[in-house]
Amino acid sequence: MAKICTEQSYSTRQQPPIRRSDDDLAVIENGDSRVHSLYEDASDIQTEGAVSLATSRHPESQRDSFAGAGAMARLSNFLFMLRNWASHRMHREAERPDSFLERFRGPELKDVSSQESNAQSLGYHDTVRKRKKEIWIMDPATDKYYRWLTVIAVPVFYNLMILVTRACFNELQNTYTKLWIVLDYTSDFIYYTDTFVRARTGYLEQGLLVKDNKKLRDKYRSTSQFKYDVISMIPTDLLFLKFGFNNPEFRFNRLCKISRLLEFFERTETRTSFPNMFRISNLVLYILVIIHWNACLFFGLSKTIGFGSDTWVYPNISHPEHGRLVRKYIYSLYWSTLTLTTIGETPPPVKDVEYLFVIADFLAGVLIFASIVGNVGAMISNMNASRADFQAKIDSIKQYMQFRKVTKDLEARVIKWFDYLWTEKKTCDEKEVLKNLPDKLKAEIAINVHLDTLKKVRIFQDCEAGLLIELVLKLEPQVFSPGDYICKKGDIGREMYIIKEGKLAVVADDGVTQFVVLSDGAYFGEISILGIKGSKAGNRRTANIRSVGYSDLFALSKDDLMEALTEYPEAKKALEEKGKAILMKDNLIDEAVANAGADPKGLEEKINKLEDNLDVMQSKFAKIMAEFTSTQQKMKQRVTDMEAKVKSVRPEDLSEVKADKDKKVQ
Repeated sequence: MAKICTEQSYSTRQQPPIRRSDDDLAVIENGDSRVHSLYEDASDIQTEGAVSLATSRHPESQRDSFAGAGAMARLSNFLFMLRNWASHRMHREAERPDSFLERFRGPELKDVSSQESNAQSLGYHDTVRKRKKEIWIMDPATDKYYRWLTVIAVPVFYNLMILVTRACFNELQNTYTKLWIVLDYTSDFIYYTDTFVRARTGYLEQGLLVKDNKKLRDKYRSTSQFKYDVISMIPTDLLFLKFGFNNPEFRFNRLCKISRLLEFFERTETRTSFPNMFRISNLVLYILVIIHWNACLFFGLSKTIGFGSDTWVYPNISHPEHGRLVRKYIYSLYWSTLTLTTIGETPPPVKDVEYLFVIADFLAGVLIFASIVGNVGAMISNMNASRADFQAKIDSIKQYMQFRKVTKDLEARVIKWFDYLWTEKKTCDEKEVLKNLPDKLKAEIAINVHLDTLKKVRIFQDCEAGLLIELVLKLEPQVFSPGDYICKKGDIGREMYIIKEGKLAVVADDGVTQFVVLSDGAYFGEISILGIKGSKAGNRRTANIRSVGYSDLFALSKDDLMEALTEYPEAKKALEEKGKAILMKDNLIDEAVANAGADPKGLEEKINKLEDNLDVMQSKFAKIMAEFTSTQQKMKQRVTDMEAKVKSVRPEDLSEVKADKDKKVQ
């Protein structure tokens, strides 16, 4: 078994040749920025060490520096430096935009800043006149709209839970009257504000946000929610002047705003990172709301029938224990929970109204139980779907290896590889997840996810944005186990590789001697798939590369690379020049052939391609001619049939047709 040194072993053993070759590879593959930064870090550390050493050696001189004639000046300078350091720590500079991403995204994301600069370039009066024409619009796609939904959801939920409680439990209403007045009219104010916001909420028309005030009002009035909003704003509180304030049931029209609460839940579900947990919590909340309403209705019905009038209703409140407000609500909630969940025994009803109420509760309880079992089961299965799929793959692989009698050593390596994928959360199929997105968004997500790796790859730093999109979308992630060979010298090259994470060793044929260790951002294998003229190796691999530990790579196939480089000759030329330099260094290129101009094989391939295209065009033309000939023959046949019919017409038939025509005219 080949002995492979890990990164830790390099730190414990001093091997100058390997370290020097690693720095050289960094200069060749990724420019000298990485190595230069290492040297800079080392120099900074040495400088800091020297300063600290000097400080530790001369404590007395440091104490004396704050005494004497210039003590105040030095002390003020020290305080000034301390204040600058503190302000720098408290107010960090805004993160600079990444030039790599800015170049890829292009100018379309800079429209806002360009519009602001254009506005500044306009005259002062034109700018003021333009601002006067603009009106405030709520964009439903912004965070501001979601924050407003959060605000309006609070009074809606307050009315949903508290109004029915106050209507049924009179003691609660009478005890905290002033509090309810403040909360009720605060919620009314938010309701009226929400109506204004709805009237100014934009919508998309032909992909653009409508900002015309008249169109927004007409759109809002045409929706069904406008009617419910108007109903919820009817001032039914005026009935308090006649019947008294302790009648909160007059405010039940405020429940017509419940759609805003449901919209808030929908938006939160799409925004949260834990949708399954939110769905379960939302389901539990719905159940609690139903149980709460049922408890209030039970107490209200008991109050109407009479407390303690029979065994079914709430006990007589003249008893001190049953007269407490907390006991009233808890007893009603307990009864409602037992009835709706159908898991406990309750006193049987006595009167007809009580029977009807219990029947309705039983039906609602059956629906609630069914919804709980169905929704919770579906949510739990969705939460474990990825694990179940992954486990199914492992089971199928195990069965196959047992059926084919694979060795235990190889079977253990396969299981460890699967364990690594699950532990490092690398079981997700990115292409399957992102398949519904357009290519531009796919590429931008891939670049953001793998930004640290792609920024180190020199071919991506210098290439155009279009080529970057082409290449990123064609990358295939691959994971290699410790000791796996990515490629061997002499193998036919069909892919090039980019290291995302891990260490790869370039080893000799014996598998022990290491020439260099490749790390994140390095790429290799492009020489064998570029087809460089004069290469003595042809399309064969020129080195043995082995994985030191677990390594995550991106693979780019030859066909995909050639297809992407077809429209970007400059990038192809840069790759070929780099490949020539490496081949010349290893004496694996015939310079006479490399400098002989156009490659005959390339011209031959182009001619063959033109011939194939010509054959395709000829076959299409022949097909069109065949269709034309067939259509022409059909037309001739139809004309011949018409002539035969005309010749077969007798004079008597023509006279009859003429007589019928004269009758119609008369």
